[in-house]
Amino acid sequence: MALYNYYVYILSHPDNNVLYVGVTNDLMRRVFEHKNKLVPGFTSKYNVTKLVYFERFDFVDLAINREKQIKGYSKIKKTALINKSNPDWVDLYNDGKIILPDPSK
Repeated sequence: MALYNYYVYILSHPDNNVLYVGVTNDLMRRVFEHKNKLVPGFTSKYNVTKLVYFERFDFVDLAINREKQIKGYSKIKKTALINKSNPDWVDLYNDGKIILPDPSK
């Protein structure tokens, strides 16, 4: 069985007051779509375009289960998850590249 990459990600409004949790098999493409408002919906309506967190999985079922788990978190718990790996809430998508969070923080 071949392994693939699947991602659970959290996007934020530029003011960090609105969060969105999603899952995808192509993080670069999906964040590009959100940033350019190519798909109508929640993220384009509320300008939720800043990639602040992501996790990678080899299997889609694990990614979907994790997405559901994070979606069930309170906003406080989602914020704590982001703060753990990205305390400055830096946009991890920059000029078409994904930036890995600084593990020393």
